[in-house]
Amino acid sequence: MSVALRIIPCLDVNAGRVVKGVNFQNLRDAGDPVELAKRYGAEGADEITFLDVSASTENRGTMLDVVSATAEQVFVPLTVGGGVRTGEDVATLLKAGADKVGMNTAAIGNPDVISEVADRFGNQVLVLSVDARRCPPGVETPSGFEVTTHGGKHSTGIDALEWAMDAERRGVGEILLNSMDADGVKQGFDIELLNLVKERVHVPIIASGGAGTVEHFVEAARAGSDAILAASVFHFGEVAIRDVKTALDQAGFPVRM
Repeated sequence: MSVALRIIPCLDVNAGRVVKGVNFQNLRDAGDPVELAKRYGAEGADEITFLDVSASTENRGTMLDVVSATAEQVFVPLTVGGGVRTGEDVATLLKAGADKVGMNTAAIGNPDVISEVADRFGNQVLVLSVDARRCPPGVETPSGFEVTTHGGKHSTGIDALEWAMDAERRGVGEILLNSMDADGVKQGFDIELLNLVKERVHVPIIASGGAGTVEHFVEAARAGSDAILAASVFHFGEVAIRDVKTALDQAGFPVRM
């Protein structure tokens, strides 16, 4: 039996509120994280991802009170990221109610932390968030894509595909592939980027960035995504989780209805 394709609403949290912007800029309020998470759990979300979008930039840890309150209200797996730097941070989040923990900025600064976390907690706990974009002028990588950090604010010059492969070797359990170019634009997922990563890594890939219509989810599924994440189209009522799953089911993809 095929593994069901997962649909994951993403709660980008800043100062205790869910926010959403375009290309990680011009954030606008989308509501209370606990209430939204509760709603998505009732609407059929397979998982919920909670990202503290300003934690790395402000050099602080994730807001544990919001994580705990969300975990108490939600009965699907909860992935939490933002400001996670060490194995101890992971332990704290798991204790607060997270099922999985996402890392990005700290893993690039210290790749050994991937192996440390995977060895200590199991690789199913660790999701690597890869904020990838086409290289801007002055930056060159073999694939033409680079990884950014600090919520998309810092260029690294690191090749996105090589980083994904390196992280898999170090023991990461899943890759959350965020297309910076497509983020919030609602013109569809970055299929080129998805295809390139799927060709090279074997851990599950979560497609992120670009959802605007139900058909975009089907396109991401056809590109081989194991899970599909979206934020603003769910937050602002433009697309319903139920409609996404119906379309995927009709296209022949296994989903949990």
